[in-house]
Amino acid sequence: MELLIKILKWVGGGLLVLIIVFVTFVNLSSPKYFDAPYPNITASQDSALIARGKYLAFGPAHCATCHMPMDKMEAVENGLNLPLSGGWTLKIPPGTFTAPNLTPDPETGIGNYSDGELARAIRHMVKRDGTVLPPFMAFQELSDEDLTAVISFLRSQPPVKNSVPPTKHSFVGKAVVALGLLKPKGPKDTPPHRVPMDSSIAYGKYIARSVANCHGCHTLQDMVTGAFIGGDFGGGNHMESDPHIPGLSFYTPNLTPHKTDGHIVNWDEDTFIKRLKAGRVHKGSPMPWGANSKMNEIELKAIYRYLQTIEPVAGKVEKIVRYPGESHSG
Repeated sequence: MELLIKILKWVGGGLLVLIIVFVTFVNLSSPKYFDAPYPNITASQDSALIARGKYLAFGPAHCATCHMPMDKMEAVENGLNLPLSGGWTLKIPPGTFTAPNLTPDPETGIGNYSDGELARAIRHMVKRDGTVLPPFMAFQELSDEDLTAVISFLRSQPPVKNSVPPTKHSFVGKAVVALGLLKPKGPKDTPPHRVPMDSSIAYGKYIARSVANCHGCHTLQDMVTGAFIGGDFGGGNHMESDPHIPGLSFYTPNLTPHKTDGHIVNWDEDTFIKRLKAGRVHKGSPMPWGANSKMNEIELKAIYRYLQTIEPVAGKVEKIVRYPGESHSG
């Protein structure tokens, strides 16, 4: 018994030392700085390009869904175009993340940012100070023309003085970065210069993966590291609602053409377009319904056609909406 007690003390002491070493390592490694190239992107005052950027921001790219004060979200959802002054907040294990002010205000917004700094953040996930952006914006493959359009639109907004709290990583978040589990993600290939809008499968793939990030929400992810751990578009992500309806949460459905498990497998193109245009059914749903309803039919046709071509993924998401008090299982 005495020997067992000594062994337990040694093991306990060893674990304590390891914990102290790990905590020290994480704290000394935070913040962690990264390098990435500055894309050769220059904002334009061309009205057509600015209009395209505005369409992307309030439509398929749904920038306005996050870069807006929490109390303005519903108004924007219903069609009011307000400056992207930031404020949306998300609390998850890696920390509390707040969307920054993207208006040209020089003190609280992007007024003093260069076009290259903005382009690098969008395309390479590296902020102005060299730290990593959380993987919420999957715009690495955005075409040069669309990236220019978005930045041109951001520059065209009226400046709004709105100081939002900076993102704060929890110890879990700091550890994820320190261990290299979360690091900047740039484009896999050289982004296209321009992607012409049409109703083709190729354009649908571009919108679903590089602009609207349908892939990001409808593919099962590790909510700590952001790594994809499920089949493409197979759904199953558990997502909390906004603060308006505490306890209500959602599971992203399977969008693949699996014969029995695909959520939209029996929808035709017209049904798909009408549903996306119809907007929100459940208040608090994390799906950017307002932004999606602004998308034109050409893009919606392209997305539908692309979804019909992806690899079917087995696994039916039985529960799309989870009401307060219900089981947490999907």
